[in-house]
Amino acid sequence: MLRQIEGSRAVAETVACCRPEVVCAYPISPQTHIIEAVGAMVKSGALSPCEFINVESEFAAMSVSIGASAAGARAYTATASQGLLFMMEAVYNASGLGLPIVMTLANRTIGGPINIWNDHSDAMSVRDTGWIQLFAETNQEAVDLHVQAFVIAERLSLPVMVCMDGFILTHAIEGIDVPEQDAVDAFLPPFEPRQVLDPDDPVSIGAMVGPEAFEEVRYLAYVRQLEALDLIPAVAADFARGFGRSSGGLVRSYRTEDADTVVVALGSVLGTIKDAVDARRDAGERVGVVGITTFRPFPVQAVANALAGAQRVVVVEKAFSVGFGGVLSTDVALATQRSESSLYTVVAGLGGRPITRRHLETMLAAAGEDQLEVLTFLDLDTGVVEREQARMAAATTRPGPTAEFVLRDLALRQNGEVEP
Repeated sequence: MLRQIEGSRAVAETVACCRPEVVCAYPISPQTHIIEAVGAMVKSGALSPCEFINVESEFAAMSVSIGASAAGARAYTATASQGLLFMMEAVYNASGLGLPIVMTLANRTIGGPINIWNDHSDAMSVRDTGWIQLFAETNQEAVDLHVQAFVIAERLSLPVMVCMDGFILTHAIEGIDVPEQDAVDAFLPPFEPRQVLDPDDPVSIGAMVGPEAFEEVRYLAYVRQLEALDLIPAVAADFARGFGRSSGGLVRSYRTEDADTVVVALGSVLGTIKDAVDARRDAGERVGVVGITTFRPFPVQAVANALAGAQRVVVVEKAFSVGFGGVLSTDVALATQRSESSLYTVVAGLGGRPITRRHLETMLAAAGEDQLEVLTFLDLDTGVVEREQARMAAATTRPGPTAEFVLRDLALRQNGEVEP
């Protein structure tokens, strides 16, 4: 049944329905509402049996999750941005040990300069840690992906990260169908780990592995990721049968059947892109969009199939590799390397900058005429950039904080003054 509810609250209630036995997290916006709600349910007894553990940092939160999972408990946590970086060492340990922890990543910019708004730089920073990464387009999908995440994690013995756009989804109040407890119980079996930590039968977990075995261990982690490419669609199909709606999977196509130009993207921006695609369709242009739900493992063949008929592929991404360019587009390039399509990268929405339908429509029109640069920064204020570049060129031996100069320029412009 649809309820008007905040995305964070809906995720918290859904996680509770998955019956985690240990929840540990450290508050950081925009994840905080999720953990507050879960903690309140544990305190009130609505989520029981479950231990909510307060810690002093995100590193401790992931470390406790690792200990809980290794001891045989279903474990859950959540974080964002710098919090994810703080727990980085333990993030690698969780996947290296093959522990089925589920974590919500409320996507937020990584500084500096300091910024609390949404982009995908945090998720991109951990793409090679060995975690499965699922991206939600909507709050309904965020809810549904968490139920599926526990199943995927426990069948593969791998941690799963559910990425949902900070503030855009986490703080949005809308109609969401939060699963009922009995439906989740029927879909997600009780947690039965293969090995547990027991004081009466001591074993070692996370011991030193030398050159004689490390490569084999890493290879097996790679094999499990490949198995996920088959399991994730199967779990999504089971979910659709059990809950009456389609959610999850590897990729989702929209109006691509006859499209000459296809946009590829992750997360909530897909909704705005679909609106822009509809508008360009009305104008007679053959455009479509492919949304990637499973980013790790990257579904190379599924993406290649979805883009098989495209003449142009435009990757819109909310992160980029400084000194190189696109992150998502690098993976898409691998999937399309045998095709004759042209590939363009459009970086947009960094630091929470709005991605408007108007700008996307303009970009699509330019792409249709093959007038896009290989790498484009959507809605970039070139005037501010050029002024700072000129200052830097004039003061080659005097380094300084770029962000402060850019903000100064913007303030002068707003006040109608001339920059120095």
